[in-house]
Amino acid sequence: MFFYKSACLTRGLSAPKNSEGSATDNARKIWSAALGQLQLEIPRPNYETWLKPTSTVGLDGDTLTISTPSPFAAEMLDKRLSGTILRTVSRVAGRKLKVQFQVKGSTQEQHVEQAVSNGFEKSEHDSEHKVGKIDYARPYALKPSFSFDTFVVGPSNRLAQAAASKVSEAPGGVYNPLYIYSEVGLGKTHLLHAIGHTLVASGLNVIYVSSERFTNEYISAIREGTASMFRERYRSADVLMVDDIQFIASKPQTQEGFFHTFNELHMAGKQIVITGDEPASKSMLQERIQSRLAGGLEVDLQPPDYESRYAILQSKAPDLEPNVIDQIAQRAHQNVRELEGALNRVIAYSHLIGSAVTTELADQALKSLLAETPKDVVSVDEILNSIADFSGVPVDRIIGKRRDKATAEARRMAMYLLREDAHLTSARVGQALGGKDHSTVLYAQKRFEQLMETDSSVRQHLAAVRDIIVRSRRVSVSAD
Repeated sequence: MFFYKSACLTRGLSAPKNSEGSATDNARKIWSAALGQLQLEIPRPNYETWLKPTSTVGLDGDTLTISTPSPFAAEMLDKRLSGTILRTVSRVAGRKLKVQFQVKGSTQEQHVEQAVSNGFEKSEHDSEHKVGKIDYARPYALKPSFSFDTFVVGPSNRLAQAAASKVSEAPGGVYNPLYIYSEVGLGKTHLLHAIGHTLVASGLNVIYVSSERFTNEYISAIREGTASMFRERYRSADVLMVDDIQFIASKPQTQEGFFHTFNELHMAGKQIVITGDEPASKSMLQERIQSRLAGGLEVDLQPPDYESRYAILQSKAPDLEPNVIDQIAQRAHQNVRELEGALNRVIAYSHLIGSAVTTELADQALKSLLAETPKDVVSVDEILNSIADFSGVPVDRIIGKRRDKATAEARRMAMYLLREDAHLTSARVGQALGGKDHSTVLYAQKRFEQLMETDSSVRQHLAAVRDIIVRSRRVSVSAD
């Protein structure tokens, strides 16, 4: 259990305490609004892995209890994200709160879970972290709300939607494989699930799996001697859909398994749909996998324009006044996830203070959010050059293999800033730093976070480097 002092979003705002039901309902609203903010602050892989599977248990006095799918998830939230979570929760609630994490299935949670779970869907992570042999008969979940009917089509995604629809009508035809790529939060997974729903309704054997899940099953099959069952399950599919293929880039053994599975299905005329974060030719996957993905149809999704943002908000909250929807849509959100996070924040803020959603309330709810959202992403070169200027360690040493103390400290800071300020995945951070393994990157980032909590000089050094970045940008603008 821990707590954090933070400035309130609106001074004097406090949570109602008149009944257990009100406290439970208020807990859900606080956490929903906090998740909307955390979606914007935390890198997508971290959010999807540790925060998305959570739900609220209740609010008892000043203690907000959050349910996690596993003890490991609770430990990671406590050790790695506690500061950000506490700051966000306290800001949303308008008062200092304590936060505790409770593992799903404990006695207390079983007592209150049904009272707070309405409207929340269980994550695939609920089952992914269970220990034991793989149940190959268990189907993979498709999110009910991710259908073609709920996908808002605009200029930025029209081609991808049309291709996905065509695959649903004629699986195994001309668009095979279909490779959909984009930055985070633009609708890749939505289209993947929409295809899955349509083909399942047609009676086809559809396997939808995240790349993480595919990796875990492949490794477990080898370790447990069930490789034949693994092959039988995947190669008997009519349709294979793999989400976020980029996460197997640092796993050569998994890529081997995926390659042979892909070949067997493709030669049999079975449909394959893959999503990733960049064009196949620019990915970190093996060249033979790149060529197979590029051999079908590659389509991308771009950030939504104003009309698309307005339509998305209208579909999510049809009861909001048009001027409020316009106010939220006018802001330059980079992806649909950010847009939904802003909408969730406005609605939850309205519930918390017991006031109707107006343009004034929306402006107040989004004010601090906009102040904390970076206007643009810092580049890799800016980060490395600024660290080199501050530390005196040349860039070629930071990305090299030397392990002296000064170089190691500079490299750890680089790994942290490349994630936080350049918004790179762990695999991309490793590539930017000379091909470091993604597990090495994760360890270094965690170590840097621990040092920040205990060593004020580390925080000062980080602030100094960020100040160098800001000053260099000002100089560049003046020169232009």
